[in-house]
Amino acid sequence: MELGSSAFQDNQSIPILYSCEGKDKSPELSWSGLPEGTRSLALTCVDPDAPMGDWIHWIAWNIPADLSSLPAGVNPLDQTRFIQGTNSWGRTGYGGPCPPPGHGIHHYHFTLYALDVEKINLDTGAGIKDLHAAIDGHILAQARITGTYER
Repeated sequence: MELGSSAFQDNQSIPILYSCEGKDKSPELSWSGLPEGTRSLALTCVDPDAPMGDWIHWIAWNIPADLSSLPAGVNPLDQTRFIQGTNSWGRTGYGGPCPPPGHGIHHYHFTLYALDVEKINLDTGAGIKDLHAAIDGHILAQARITGTYER
């Protein structure tokens, strides 16, 4: 399984457009090679370099298995096609890179999970710990792309 983006290459800088200094919109993501039996997908974006520990930028689940990409600028309030959970800012949807100025390079791990269940029963207020608990035992495969950002 592979995960990529037309916005940035793996281990390369995420363009300002997708950060708090730009339009703060989600980058385009695309994937291929889902394993047989994939019934849905889940997505996380985590910055492990944040001063207070993991900073959650995006979590989403119940992404239909027939999708092969998400467009740039997914509406953070849209819960119709799949569910977006609560990030570390306490909002639903994507929040772009916004490390403290002068804190050095931060890494943003976008991880896509192929799941053997069609629906994860969590509400939009759920956080990453809830999502990880709900998908535990249902992950068929996962793929990651990492972007970097510095202010």
